[in-house]
Amino acid sequence: MNIQTQANDLTELTIDEINRRFAAKTLTAEQLTRVHLARVAALNPYYNAIIFEHHGALEEARAIDARRDRGEKLGPLAGIPIVVKDTMDMAGYPSTGGWTLLCSKTGGVDLMPATDSPVVRRMREAGCVILGKTNVPILSATGTHANNSWAGPTLNAVEPTLMPGGSSAGTAAAVATQMAVVGLAEETGGSIQNPAAAQALVGIKPTFALVANTGVMPLAGSTRDVVGPIARTVRDAALVLDVLAGYDAADPKTVAAVGKRPRGGYTSLLDIHALRGKRLGLYGPGWRNRALSEQTQHHYARAQGELEDRGAILIADPFADSGFADLGHPAAGTDHFDARGMQCLPYDMQKYLERMGPDAAIKTWSEFIAVALKEDPFGPDGVLPFMHSLDGFATALADPTTNSTVAAFFELRESYLACFNGVMERYSLDALVFPQLRDELPARDSSDSLHETTVCEINIAGLPGVTVPAGYYASGCPFGLILVGRQWDEAGLLAMAYDYESATRHRRGYPHT
Repeated sequence: MNIQTQANDLTELTIDEINRRFAAKTLTAEQLTRVHLARVAALNPYYNAIIFEHHGALEEARAIDARRDRGEKLGPLAGIPIVVKDTMDMAGYPSTGGWTLLCSKTGGVDLMPATDSPVVRRMREAGCVILGKTNVPILSATGTHANNSWAGPTLNAVEPTLMPGGSSAGTAAAVATQMAVVGLAEETGGSIQNPAAAQALVGIKPTFALVANTGVMPLAGSTRDVVGPIARTVRDAALVLDVLAGYDAADPKTVAAVGKRPRGGYTSLLDIHALRGKRLGLYGPGWRNRALSEQTQHHYARAQGELEDRGAILIADPFADSGFADLGHPAAGTDHFDARGMQCLPYDMQKYLERMGPDAAIKTWSEFIAVALKEDPFGPDGVLPFMHSLDGFATALADPTTNSTVAAFFELRESYLACFNGVMERYSLDALVFPQLRDELPARDSSDSLHETTVCEINIAGLPGVTVPAGYYASGCPFGLILVGRQWDEAGLLAMAYDYESATRHRRGYPHT
């Protein structure tokens, strides 16, 4: 059987379809893993999604098969091939942050974690077969691409000449090319929603503190960073969130998630009639005064018709005159990226390095800076030049043992939430539904960035968002929607995305060979 036939037979299967084959004994985890590893061997040299292959994958798959043969009750992710983002600690493999200085292959030093991050541990405990770690740009500092990674650029699975989205570019490309069934991504400023939308995938950017981010190389671990799944279908993404979400002793802030998960899990509300009667707010200058392109307006109007056909009630620009758009302060030199909350980077990186263990090559923020000065990420030519413009960053640099900048940030979050929740209540909204991007993707070799609609707002406010494929431009570039809701309402957003996905089935497969 050639790779193309294998892809058609197995690698586009959903998690439920895979489990039905496992139960019928027509497929084993080892067989499924072998097909995906063959897919990796055939496609990864071109797409460059996976930078470290996990050589224990087949052993893990055989162990799952043995447990299933013994009659053990296993969860839905047992035996499912997945990938994890490079920045997520995985014992035995370096966390490089896409940077030459943190990779021995390029003359840097390897950061080798002593233990798995909580999210990787949870995937292992669920029985997932981890195929490898995926590519990111330097320090995950851009939501557009992975062009500057030590491992080279990752290509967009839908159209390789276009930007793949970042910083979880590798995870999205691995899932979109069917090298893995699902993948783990992480977001500070668009790094789940951007690559998911750019490659016609479902992404869940969860409520801040729903999922542990300890053991994940931070940009704003105390304030903004979230881990979530990227998948090809809404239900697959929801099944992964079931495993990721909830309190974890390794990350005390996840105590906020106690009592917030839906009874029955994140698949419990999935229904092909979930949009019926739902009130959805539309994009407009009250949210952000940045126009959609003419073609994006055309596709958005078409998507609105599809939503109305499902019974949704649409409310034009509900944030008009609310003052919401005025809350943003985009950093100079960016399209519309508000970096507030990232001042905690020195403190968060110090804590991250301490967790690496006593044998780590870099153990403190001061040691990290000593390495970083060779390619200063905060300098004029670095990847984070705007950091010096943030109030309190100089103080944080001088003393990474305290986290004094977060109080002001959480006051800002309260302002965002007060305005957001007020509008949602005033119009009895169930969610917002926007184009995730304001226009088509730029070319991969362009110096331009992705022009999104929601990144700074929902990351500062700590709100959840779910991306869902919604068609294609004439050029073949994906068009995607993002549903944004109140804190902790991932299940409701997933239900609406599931209804839309089931009715429209816009996503196309990309079995490139």
